[in-house]
Amino acid sequence: MNELKKFAAGADNPKWADMITRSTPLYKREGDIRDEFTRDYTRILHCTAFRRLKHKTQVFFSPQSDHICTRIEHVLLVESTASSIAASLGLNLELTRAIAIAHDLGHPPFGHKGEKTIKELYRKYVGEDFWHEKNGVFIADNTELLSDDEDDRQPLNLTYAVRDGIISHCGETTDRKLFPRAEAIRLEDFNSPNCYPPFTYEACAVKMSDTISYIGRDIEDAIKLKILDEAKLKELSELFEGYTHKRFNNSFAINHLITDICQNSNEQNGMSFSAETAAMLKELKEFNGRNIYQNERVVRADKYFELIINEIFNLLGSCFDGDNTLNRVKETLERYPNIMNSSSFIGWLRTYSGTPQISLLKEKPIYDFSNRTSYFKAVLDYISGMTDKYAIDTYNAIISF
Repeated sequence: MNELKKFAAGADNPKWADMITRSTPLYKREGDIRDEFTRDYTRILHCTAFRRLKHKTQVFFSPQSDHICTRIEHVLLVESTASSIAASLGLNLELTRAIAIAHDLGHPPFGHKGEKTIKELYRKYVGEDFWHEKNGVFIADNTELLSDDEDDRQPLNLTYAVRDGIISHCGETTDRKLFPRAEAIRLEDFNSPNCYPPFTYEACAVKMSDTISYIGRDIEDAIKLKILDEAKLKELSELFEGYTHKRFNNSFAINHLITDICQNSNEQNGMSFSAETAAMLKELKEFNGRNIYQNERVVRADKYFELIINEIFNLLGSCFDGDNTLNRVKETLERYPNIMNSSSFIGWLRTYSGTPQISLLKEKPIYDFSNRTSYFKAVLDYISGMTDKYAIDTYNAIISF
């Protein structure tokens, strides 16, 4: 098909110079066979934020079955879906893959309830908005560090095109058509999810694939977990068969959505679903919202998640004491030896603080823990990076004797 091939990220694209721009030049290795976006892909793959996604909730908390989707599986499903679309439409596959595996780096523990809880604390104590797309770029630009050839730790320092794909990927929309924006705006100008379209068609493919990947998989998992009763399954069957004349299964649903978008995307339509498939997708989202995401078994844990995040914040936040904050943190956490380890909050402060004699970061510091607002931001960013299990273990250590 290759209907959008001439818009693919490549040296002949007028946006190319902006696409491959990094905040600072990335060190080079002699004989490196990777292009700019493949380097981004491998940098993301080796970072700790990506690894932690395997222990973060997608929709269903702490599934005992290995066959229920976690955040990292969702990310890999998005990569697979977006890669299929990119290959069919002649887009840049390496850029697409890099955006896809990075798109959820900023997700906090406990899925969207965890994000909502941290957002509320952020607004109250930091005076800023928090959403996972923005946090993903912050993580890539600041807190995820990899050692270079001189063994100095540097941020991921991703290309503009990948960073843009992270912050603009919001899949909680009902877009039928997507056209990339023309300007390489400052990503700091994003003030809410979905306020600007992506800069590249590759990022559009990831944005569309985010929805394609979760909509059917969430249904598949809900069926396995018996979240949907017979009446709801009948409603789903009638909905899906009304558009496709096929019984619902996730494999067919994904194939149907991918094929539709590849057949309908072109220069005139942009990246586009057919009107009929867009209508079906909208109905499926509404079905999931009513019957899965608001199901009592799903929302019953929300108060638990909120309690865990707030209690961790309350303990660490209470340590603020101006210039004496680090000592207060040490004194406080000594009472909780089970959370005093190499990846503890002490380690976080040591790495990113503005105190030269203890900082492990070569570049400029990220937090000044003698400043109240900056310290609270450090606490919340630390919590947002936790896996579900680590957050629960930390909470249990706080309340246990």
